[in-house]
Amino acid sequence: MTNRRQFLTTSLSAALSTQVSSCATLAGGGHIDAHVHVWTPDTEKYPLATGFTKAQMKPASFTPEQLFAHCKPEGVNRIVLIQMSYYKTDNRYMLDMMAAHPGTFSGVAIIDETAADVRGRMKALKAQGVRGFRLYPQGNDVEGWLASPGITEMWKVAADESLNMCLLINPEALWPVAKMCEKNPQTPVVIDHFARLGMKGPPDRSQLDRLLHLSKYPKVTVKTSAFYALGKKQPPYLDLGPMIKECRDQFGADRLMWASDCPFQVDPGHNYHDSIALVRDRLDFLTASDKAAMLHGTAKRVFFS
Repeated sequence: MTNRRQFLTTSLSAALSTQVSSCATLAGGGHIDAHVHVWTPDTEKYPLATGFTKAQMKPASFTPEQLFAHCKPEGVNRIVLIQMSYYKTDNRYMLDMMAAHPGTFSGVAIIDETAADVRGRMKALKAQGVRGFRLYPQGNDVEGWLASPGITEMWKVAADESLNMCLLINPEALWPVAKMCEKNPQTPVVIDHFARLGMKGPPDRSQLDRLLHLSKYPKVTVKTSAFYALGKKQPPYLDLGPMIKECRDQFGADRLMWASDCPFQVDPGHNYHDSIALVRDRLDFLTASDKAAMLHGTAKRVFFS
């Protein structure tokens, strides 16, 4: 009887230990959404940038609390905030939300690269938890924009400080970006939303090849994101599977990261679940280690280290 009681006690303790360990692992290693915008209807405390009106804020509000209602049920417990264009270079709302939720958010800021002391401003934002800077071309001369003194300095500082140049670009900009990566091999680069391949229909083969060409630069990572806006633009987004597979094959899963691009992913006709489920549940060519990298490991390394 004593042996049996000892056996049951030992077995129960082992089972509980395993459950506690599993819960601890889950709590510390949930999914990461690598691309979300937040904003507040309080435009008195956080004024909109010149040229924007409250009528343009759609939805009118998307605060962290509204985001959590979508992401937490899917096991997402960390998020990379991307500075919203409504505020342009005033990063205060994003930074305040990062400070209000320590450990939950990383940030990607926007600065005016033509203003003085680019290095000092980038380092000051890094000290507040920013790990990247969003860049998007001004006009059609992408090469000229990338070669401008301010952008050139940003890429140098990013290499020195291990900060990411986060590029919102169209496929036409991929060749100029490749040249920039060639010149700055130590600068970490993140390509948002597959470089928006497939916004006008099925991804173009030549444009996809340009994106895949960037895999030769080890510091380049790609966000597999914004599914609502690409290809057929219809859940469950399985038509994007072949493009994701080619990116996985060329870059490796440890250089890909899933992201929702909320709140736009939760516009009518779309939802958060279908976005994460494409990578987590619906693509049978992704291995368990691929999913771990795309849903957690890559973003943790790039934005939370």
